[in-house]
Formats: sequence, structure tokens, C-alpha cells
Amino acid sequence: MLEALVVSNYALIERLEVRFTPGLNILTGETGAGKSILVGALGLLLGLKADPEAVRAGAEEAGVSGVIRLEGNQEALAWLEAQGIKPEEGAIIVRRSVRRNGKGTLFVQDSPLTLAGLRELTSLLFDMHGQHEHQSLLTPDNHRKLLDRYGDCTSQVEEFGAAHARLLAAREKQAALLDGEKERQRRVELLEHAVREITMAKLDPAEEPVLEQDSRLLANHEKMLRLLEDLYARIAESRGGGLAQLRQSRALMQDLISIDASLAPKAKQLEDAFYELEDLAQGLAERKGQMQFDPARLERVEERLALIRKLKKKYGGSVEEVLAHAEASRRELEGIEGSSELARQLEMEIAALEKELKTRAGEISRARRQAAAGLQVRVEEELKQLGMPKVRFQVDLQDRTNEAGKLLYTATGKDRVEFLISPNLGEPFRRLAQIISGGEMSRVMLALKNVLASSDQIGTLIFDEVDSGIGGEVALAVGERLKSLAAEKQVLCITHLATIAVRADNHIKVEKATAGERTVTRVAQVSGTARREEIARMLAGDRTGDTSLKHAEELLARYGGP
Repeated sequence: MLEALVVSNYALIERLEVRFTPGLNILTGETGAGKSILVGALGLLLGLKADPEAVRAGAEEAGVSGVIRLEGNQEALAWLEAQGIKPEEGAIIVRRSVRRNGKGTLFVQDSPLTLAGLRELTSLLFDMHGQHEHQSLLTPDNHRKLLDRYGDCTSQVEEFGAAHARLLAAREKQAALLDGEKERQRRVELLEHAVREITMAKLDPAEEPVLEQDSRLLANHEKMLRLLEDLYARIAESRGGGLAQLRQSRALMQDLISIDASLAPKAKQLEDAFYELEDLAQGLAERKGQMQFDPARLERVEERLALIRKLKKKYGGSVEEVLAHAEASRRELEGIEGSSELARQLEMEIAALEKELKTRAGEISRARRQAAAGLQVRVEEELKQLGMPKVRFQVDLQDRTNEAGKLLYTATGKDRVEFLISPNLGEPFRRLAQIISGGEMSRVMLALKNVLASSDQIGTLIFDEVDSGIGGEVALAVGERLKSLAAEKQVLCITHLATIAVRADNHIKVEKATAGERTVTRVAQVSGTARREEIARMLAGDRTGDTSLKHAEELLARYGGP
């Protein structure tokens, strides 16, 4: 609900503040008083295009601000929350300025906002009829929302939307799996080859040092044999060998001991050295006897070492790392096999969700068609009362399909919903946006809004041309419908008809005045005598004549508010 509007330096308005109330707010005034200017200022607040030429002469900037009470409008509250904007005590303040150079500023609760953002927000809060740019009922998606609320289908549609979101998520996962299928298959082949190659090698971390030792021995067989023979010869040769020399030394030592007994311990050392060298010679002889060259064994050892080195180069710097790579590959393969199972599960989930959506969409579509039939009857009844007896209203429901004719499901079901109008007998049904007359459009909207009042979260309706081209009984009916609608919504209505103005809960008079050498537009809430005089002026152009005042009193007594 719009609580207050402050306008400054806009056209003939120097500065004015208008207070609005719940219910029916009527704005009246003589032709040229500035009612359309006030509507233009309201349009600025709602995000309509600004005209820099509307900046008041002598000023550089025009401004408009409004206090808007949200009154539990969940769509608007959710939008504000998404933008990080917090209402204060259930209300927000919208401020907009327009400069002569065409630039301007926009704020909601001191948070800057784009013009597109303002339009999004105010489209959830206001409908301005008579200005096609800001009519929610011209948007087919809003037709679907209103029909769903009218037919009490909203909860069904929300449940469908949740299932539809699950289907989209499942399809997205499936697409990701399919996109990676070739890469995944290549990876599986690589991992399987690695596991197979390492497993077949039957690696043992203790094997490599032994093989390397065997390789050295076998590769140096001739050299080792030659060295053993040479060393053995130097030790065991009968003449000049180590043992022969020690034997001679033992004999000499015995001669020395016979002369000097103190050398006996030295003789023992010499004796031990002889036997140590004799054992060494025997060991060398045994090792030489064991030396047998096996070329096949050398080949096997070298092949085995080559395999180990190859695996280490491919999979790790050590045998332990190669074995760890095999184990990691096995685990990854298990995970990939799990993704294959996930693909099967996703396929089953998608099939189940598609079946569920088909069932739910059919139920929603049937409910919508039933609601549409009732809505058509009620709207046409309203239109008859509003002086449009030949107008036909239709809720057009069509299956949503692609170019190939395949049924398409969106988050709201399978139906494309649009309200259509046949303005005159024999004419085809047309879209609401194709209704040319502003007054005709306003009355169609008034009829729709009366029927759909409880189905629509928009809190404030603005009617600019609802009384265009009507009078008499039709004007009385329009006033009655506006009053009825105002029981559910805040209604702002600009009118030149007294039979509508007398229904006001809050009557605002717009007038032109002179301030110094400037013309200004002013507003005032009228009641009592001032209101009777304004109604009298609207009836006969004479605010003080007895006849017009009496007629005004009668209308106020019969239809009026305060």
C-alpha cells in the first residue's frame, strides 16, 4: 500500500505531499489542474520512463519519493531479500530523481537500484491502469499466476515445480556423465592396463637388491674368476706364495725362540697368521670351484631388472610406489564402476520423474480448465455491469510445445495461459495489449481485478481513465465495483465523475494555484463542506449553487464515505 507520495520540482509541482489511506482514494480536480501531472509523478515512482523536460522551470532536478507498506506481499518480500534490502517496520522508501541532462538516481531503503530493478519491484506492488507500460495483466505469465490462484492450484504448481527442478538436476547430472563418457572409458582402459601390468609382474620390494647383486656377479664372471685364481696363486703357490713364505718364517721363528724364549708369543702370532691364511686359501679355492657361468640365468636376471625399472619409470620411483599405484588404480576403478551405477540410477530417477510430471501436469491442466470456465463467466458478468455487454472474455489454454510439436514442461506445468478479449460482437478474440482504448482497458482490468482480487498479491491499483466515455448507470456500476475492489486492495482513482468520486474513503482534490508569479499544482484532502462543494462542481460546474450542493449531498448520503 502506498502511504505517502512526495513530489518536488516536477512540471507545475513545486513541492507537495499526498497521504493515501487504505480503501478507495479518489483524486479529482478541474481540467488542467494537474491530475495527469500527479499520475506522471506516480509513474516515475513505479519505474516509467522519465522526461527531462518535466523538470520544473528554474530547477535542475525533479524528485519523487514514496512510502510503501508491504503488508505481507511475499513475492515483494522475497525480491527485496534477494537484493539484500531490508524493510523497516514492514515498509520501504523509494526515492527517484531526474535531472535536466537526463541522468538520475534511484534508491530503495538507501540502496541504489537500476530502473529495471525498480520496475521488477513495483510490478509486484502496483498496477497502473491507463498506462499500458505498468499493467501486470498485460503479461501472459501473470495470467497463469492469477488463474492458478483463482482455481486454488498454487500448491499443486509449487509441488510440480519442485519435481521439475529435481528432473532438471537429474538431467544435468546425466548430461555431465555422458559428456565425460569417452574420457572415462579411456581412463578405465588406462587404469585396467596399469593394474594388469603391475599385478602380472608379481613385484616384491626385497627382490630388486638380490637381482642387482646377481646381475653384477654374472656380468663380471670372467673377471672374478681371474681375480680369484690370481689371489689364490699368490697365497697358495708352492714357491714364493704366502703360505710357503709363512712356513719358512715358522722355522726361522723356532730358531729364534731357542735363543730368546721371550719371543714365544710372537711365534704364536705367526702360527695364527699361517692358519688364517691357509683358511683363506681354502675358501678361495672353494669359491673358485663354485664359479659356473650361466648365460640363461644372466638373461633372466637382466630381463627381470629391466621390467622392474620400466614399471618404476611408468608408475613410481620405487617398487613400493609402483605397488601403491596399482592399489590406487584399483580404488579409482571401483569409483568409476560406482559412477556407472549412478548413471543407471539417474536413468531410473529421470524416468520416474517424467512419469510423475506427466501425471501432475495433467491434473493441474484439468484444474486450470475448470477454473478458466468459471473465471470466464464471472468476468463477462462484471463487464456487463460496467457497460460492456458485448465484450467476450476467454482464458486460452494451450499445450506448450516445441517446433517439432513435442510437449514441453516448464516449472509451472504444460499449459500456456493467456487472457483474451473480443471487444465487439463478431470480432475475434485478441490479446489484452491489443485493446486500444485506455478507458476500455481500465474497465476490463477493473472487471478482472474485482473477480481476482483475493487471488492477486498486488496491493495497490491505480486507475487513470476508468471513467472515460461512460456515465449514468454504467458510471454508478463502475463506482460500485471500485468500492468493492477497495475492500480488498488500496485503490487510487483519478476521475471526473461525481458518481464515482462520492464513493471515496479518502478524497483528494488537485488544483492549480498562483504563488507569486508562478503557477503551481497543489493537493488537499477534502471532507465535509469542502467535499460537498467539490462534488457539486463535478456535477454542474457550480460549487456553491443550491441545486448542485443538494444533489451532491444526496449522492454522498446514498453512496458516499466520509
